[in-house]
Amino acid sequence: MTKKLGFGFMRLPLLDKEDQKSIDYATLNKLVDVFLERGFTYFDTALVYHQGESEHAIRKALVERHPRDSFVLATKLPPRVLHAAEDQERIFNEQLERCGVDFFDFYLVHNIGVTSYREARQFGTFEFVQEKKRQGRIRQAGMSFHDSPELLDTVLAEHPELDFVQLQINYIDWDNPGIQARRCHEIARKHNKPIVVMEPCKGGNLADVPEAAAQRMKACAPEASIPSWAMRFAASQEGVIMVLSGMNTMEQLLDNMASLDDFTPLSEKERQTLEEVIAIINENAAIPCTTCRYCTNVCPKKIPIPDYFSLYNSAKRAITDNLSSQFMYYLNLAASRANDTDCIFCRRCDRVCPQHLHIPELLKEVAATFKDMELPSVK
Repeated sequence: MTKKLGFGFMRLPLLDKEDQKSIDYATLNKLVDVFLERGFTYFDTALVYHQGESEHAIRKALVERHPRDSFVLATKLPPRVLHAAEDQERIFNEQLERCGVDFFDFYLVHNIGVTSYREARQFGTFEFVQEKKRQGRIRQAGMSFHDSPELLDTVLAEHPELDFVQLQINYIDWDNPGIQARRCHEIARKHNKPIVVMEPCKGGNLADVPEAAAQRMKACAPEASIPSWAMRFAASQEGVIMVLSGMNTMEQLLDNMASLDDFTPLSEKERQTLEEVIAIINENAAIPCTTCRYCTNVCPKKIPIPDYFSLYNSAKRAITDNLSSQFMYYLNLAASRANDTDCIFCRRCDRVCPQHLHIPELLKEVAATFKDMELPSVK
């Protein structure tokens, strides 16, 4: 694999934005075809993406339409869905069937953190994955990780058999004390593990930066798109073999391919510019949500948490006092979906959030922010 861009099947094009299973296959098929035509081969999915529909989408859009030797396929097993060790064999076989393949090129223990690592140890998940590798059903075994560098060091020390690690790396999280992407990268390199990068654009947040930040970027590199800075930052890090992106439009696909097709690492001048950009963004981003929707999947009230956070961030980032647009979207969302005030503080969302956000408290802040707003009156 020489081209570092991977196609993530986490944020696929939809026919109905309210229905994660309503995948727009006409669009997705075109994206997959162009991706392969340009010489990119890596595809990444998971058991839980798109409410369980993502692996089906891989089969329909990729596997059934292209030769098996023309692509590399990765999927994942999350320990949090297990009730017994025996579940792993059933789930793995179901994944092979859903994806329509006989083996996975890359297979990951999904979303390892302090709780899921305890579950993985309880059910022998790492050992199960290694057995599948010995059977030839997995070519490369790894894990995706969302926790502290200290835990990463522990896990990699206890499981030197892992072939690679998947980390959240982007320029806004590089020195973020909650994510510590730089330190996690250093730990992975300490253990000589190749790195697959997830969330290089932080759920799209780094594709739409504040105007002041965008101006700094354009002044430094007038022809470069805003997302290309994030993609190249991730790909420039030592040991990175792949950068995943969830692309659901042709514009996104073409831009990311252009960024990494003939890849050039960031220059010193570009790195200095990013330092300025980071300072500007940190002044503007209120809630660092990546819209992975793990929280929504476990919420007993089905609150669309990332959607509320997105509106809140838009309101906080606004450079004028005219927030009627955000307020209207807020009212529509509250009317059609569970309200942000429906939270019962069960904290299931906290336990699965890769960003370690204190979600119930943030929902209260969101509700308080929009509570006293009013739509412009008609005179």
